[in-house]
Amino acid sequence: MKKINSKLIDSSTHDTRDPNPWLAMYLDESIPMNQKAKVALVMDNDSRSRRYLSPFITVFSKIAIFFVHIFKYFFPRVLNSSKTLHRILSWGLRVWVSPEANLLIFRHFHSGSEIVEFISKNIEGAETKPTPLKPYDFKDVKDDLFLNHDLNLYNFIINLNKELKEKNLTIKARKELDLSMISEDFDMIEFPSKWTNFIDLKSAIEIFTPFYQLFLTRNDFQRASNSLQLDETIGIYSSKILGSPAHLGLLNNKHPLVPESTYSASYRLILHGLASENLHEILLNIKSGKGFDGVIVTK
Repeated sequence: MKKINSKLIDSSTHDTRDPNPWLAMYLDESIPMNQKAKVALVMDNDSRSRRYLSPFITVFSKIAIFFVHIFKYFFPRVLNSSKTLHRILSWGLRVWVSPEANLLIFRHFHSGSEIVEFISKNIEGAETKPTPLKPYDFKDVKDDLFLNHDLNLYNFIINLNKELKEKNLTIKARKELDLSMISEDFDMIEFPSKWTNFIDLKSAIEIFTPFYQLFLTRNDFQRASNSLQLDETIGIYSSKILGSPAHLGLLNNKHPLVPESTYSASYRLILHGLASENLHEILLNIKSGKGFDGVIVTK
């Protein structure tokens, strides 16, 4: 990842008549977040792509989604190819997306996998196991990474709740937490930083969304969009285990029984990634002894 703009982190450059909003967000510690991810998000928000290209890309993306929607209505079985989609995604991430955006995207799969594993290992009596997805390079994207991310999450929730009902179990607060799966950092490749790697996170999502809609079945695309609202479900599971609802205030994707429009998927996807980073950092802070007094961590 290229060197961060010093104006974003150096408080001595603060101009009271023209304060940099990203300096404020970088210095603020009220919301728990991994430092590397926070730097990447600040840089991504301050990039030229985010400031100048993103508004135009967003408009064209919405238009493309509309026409793809019409096309898929009349030809629902045409161009359904997850393999083709993920080859496009792998190529696009490697060639066009910025290292900051790539870092945030790849981190999401790791943090999300560890959060779900945390839930599965801290429900007494439950044996349902998640399927972890931890990509380390762009080759891993080709193995239906994004599609499997959604499938695994829904399957975990379905299988877990079937087991809870069959065994008459409930998710309860645990005094002794198993946080052995929570990692301080993730071992990933050094993402390319060529002149072509300039597209910011939101723009990349806006560009990829019409391709996602075009090459996936209607069910797969709708499920992918609706899965973002499962942030609330995963947040409630973890709050019951932790015995505290404090982190639920950081959730913005809520009410999975009332699905949102797919046109807002890019913004909600960024919020989804942020919620995952927040919860993972909370669990890491507990593991390192920085929060939740009285909680005992088992190694």
